[in-house]
Amino acid sequence: MAKEISVAIFGASGYSGEELIKLLLRHPNVKIQAITSRQHAGKTIDTVFPRFLGSRLSFVEPDVSKIAPNVDVAFLALPHGLAAEYAEPLLSFGVRVIDISADFRLRSLSKYAKYYGQEHPAPSILSEAIYGLPERYRGDIKGANLIACPGCYPTSIILPATAILTAGLAKTSGIIASSMSGVSGAGRKESIPLLFAECNESVRPYSVTGHRHIPEIEQELAVAAGVDELRINFVPHLIPVTRGIHSTIFMEPARDDITVEDLYEAFQAAYSDESFVRILPLGAAADTKHVTQTNVCEIACFYDQHTNKIILSSAEDNLTKGASGQAIQCLNIIFDLDETTGLL
Repeated sequence: MAKEISVAIFGASGYSGEELIKLLLRHPNVKIQAITSRQHAGKTIDTVFPRFLGSRLSFVEPDVSKIAPNVDVAFLALPHGLAAEYAEPLLSFGVRVIDISADFRLRSLSKYAKYYGQEHPAPSILSEAIYGLPERYRGDIKGANLIACPGCYPTSIILPATAILTAGLAKTSGIIASSMSGVSGAGRKESIPLLFAECNESVRPYSVTGHRHIPEIEQELAVAAGVDELRINFVPHLIPVTRGIHSTIFMEPARDDITVEDLYEAFQAAYSDESFVRILPLGAAADTKHVTQTNVCEIACFYDQHTNKIILSSAEDNLTKGASGQAIQCLNIIFDLDETTGLL
């Protein structure tokens, strides 16, 4: 029998924390040792999330010195800036850290400061972080002590676009991504723009220029293309659904004789053996309805002869493949478990 893995979830009262609890409670190799929340410390979990009645978990203060000696892995479902403050002491205790925040995704300190409005809170350990996208960094994740899980929007764009760039089928200029996300992507917080009356029957873009996920997407697309830098346009939209992301990515063909079959073959080369990437047949488009409550990202490809454009379509659940499910996929890799464990 595989070793029991003891875990702690820091910031367990948010949407990503709730999703982690849901998935880890059914994971056959995991024991949740601690769930933290300053706001709810001392409360049983069912007083905050009634769905977990009977799980016998209670929120505790995020005291690393008390929690770390009893766990193998800590999931950080905390805001950027705060996550790094916990990562450093946890690593010093020998705890492996899987971070769902943005603190360790960017390799550039200057870009972190530019897009997040503050200096990086833990530059001394940034070089230890492995980008936690299993389909691209599986081998590095295996031995990592610090994993930076991708953002939800970036996952939906990076997975389809890197397959095309790696195959040399698209130019590195002129890339445009238009994405739509459910309201849970904004986190579990009180905010007037997120009220039902504001979101219902409404579709609107936000952060049309300078969104924080841009440098993360550009970083990973540049790696796939084998260049130092590239630039994209990324426009996110809020749509009146609870969870789910759809992204449409427009790319310029690298040569004149590109066909949709070439694009499909690039997808097959990249993901035909992947459990959590579903390649749709030619002519089909990705649909959030097919992926919510799963760890699957489904992808589709089109070639528009009229405008000479590559058009990619992807859909995922922002809380699962876009956050907590992907984090557990990384956990499974670290401990030599089947990647689907606890995620089917």
